[in-house]
Amino acid sequence: MMRAEALPEVFLEELLPVMSLKRAILSRSPAVIAEVKYASPHGRTGATLPPGQLAAAMAAGGAVAISVLTEPTVFAGDPLFIREVRRHISLPILRKDILVHPVQIKESRAIGADAVLLIASVIGSDLPEFVDLALSCGLEPVVEVGDEEEAESALLTNADIIGINNRDLSTLSIDTDRASLIAPMIRSAGRIPIAMSGITRPDEVMKYMKTCSAVLIGSSISSASDPRRATERFACM
Repeated sequence: MMRAEALPEVFLEELLPVMSLKRAILSRSPAVIAEVKYASPHGRTGATLPPGQLAAAMAAGGAVAISVLTEPTVFAGDPLFIREVRRHISLPILRKDILVHPVQIKESRAIGADAVLLIASVIGSDLPEFVDLALSCGLEPVVEVGDEEEAESALLTNADIIGINNRDLSTLSIDTDRASLIAPMIRSAGRIPIAMSGITRPDEVMKYMKTCSAVLIGSSISSASDPRRATERFACM
């Protein structure tokens, strides 16, 4: 909450036009959202390029959108990364952070994000209000879920895009089948499921695309010595 408390209630920045993450996802298959990621709960990813150059390499490799981690403590991110990335690419930008206060959603719009991640287990009963606030700001909310109960809660909101995290946030363990198991209930409700976390091989992308509309890939691309070529391995199949 401390980061949110330091933010102003009103942002005076000129707002940039919003690019649709939903439209980008539906524009091609496989739809790869590549992530600017410098650290994880397990340590540094090994990414060395600055955020803008890293995002540009991912875009050149065929990503349909770029996720930018902005959480500073665990993920070595910074909200200002989004502004730098925006100067280098013309793809939708998803702000990935642990957002806990409505003012952070307003901040996301001001710094140039097109979509925001809203973690169901973190926001809890306030999730519908956070989703509606994001929409009212012109942002596309991406609700992150980790089980069927959270998916059901997400489906009660107005969010079109629902990310399924293969990682258990309490144990940090990965279950690579989780997204494939939960995605059908999301698709059957007319929403867009994204598989997230633990995707390391191109053949896994093809598996997820049977049930999901997109995949979000972080460390496997960010840590590569050639992020463009790494993105191509996942996106150009």
